[in-house]
Amino acid sequence: MTQQMTQPLHSASPEWLEKVCALSSDAHPRMMLRAPEGASVRSAAVLMLFGGSRDANADAPGGLPDDAHVLLTQRAATMRQHKSQVAFPGGAADPGDTGPIDTALREAREETGLDPSGVRPLTLLPEIYVPVSGFEVTPVLAYWETPSDVSVVDPTEAARVANVAVHDLIKPENRFMLRHPDIPYDSPAFVTSGMLIWGFTAGLLAGMLSVSGWEHPWDKNDVRDMEKTLNQFGMEVRRR
Repeated sequence: MTQQMTQPLHSASPEWLEKVCALSSDAHPRMMLRAPEGASVRSAAVLMLFGGSRDANADAPGGLPDDAHVLLTQRAATMRQHKSQVAFPGGAADPGDTGPIDTALREAREETGLDPSGVRPLTLLPEIYVPVSGFEVTPVLAYWETPSDVSVVDPTEAARVANVAVHDLIKPENRFMLRHPDIPYDSPAFVTSGMLIWGFTAGLLAGMLSVSGWEHPWDKNDVRDMEKTLNQFGMEVRRR
């Protein structure tokens, strides 16, 4: 059943993450995609894991701490599909999973070596349909209460595991839009630490930033050719 609103799990979220915990599906068009009536979908989940000081920074927009970061992975360049793509840890639900949180934490552990015991799940965000794969994805927003070491577990699947500074993501010079004539929507994009973030992951990040209070004004009219930009980063355009 599709969730139409966030589901709070814990009230003890850091103050600087409270607005993000209230994120709704209308925060960004990419988050509004729902499976067509009668479509066969597969359940999946991703872990939107934020770390950093628990205390808000009173001098920063939205209280964003100087050390705030988010966990991302980059697929190996040798993968047949979605090569070099940057994503939140996550994947398809297994029959033994008890729900989206279990799926997201299991996948994150398998991909990055994350210790799930140090993660505090905060909210289940609304499910998002991904037409190209047929997945219905539940984003699990969480706080990294007790950080653990993370790294690439299987180099044939992932090239990189990175704690990306949120302050880098919100720099106006690191944000733009991507457009392709065969794709019916523009994708927000971010460049940070030598990585291009676009598509599903960038849509989630853009929706989050739009409500967080952390965002700086940026040039939404900076629209770049999708295929050319992705090729610069060793990536390919995914079509429906």
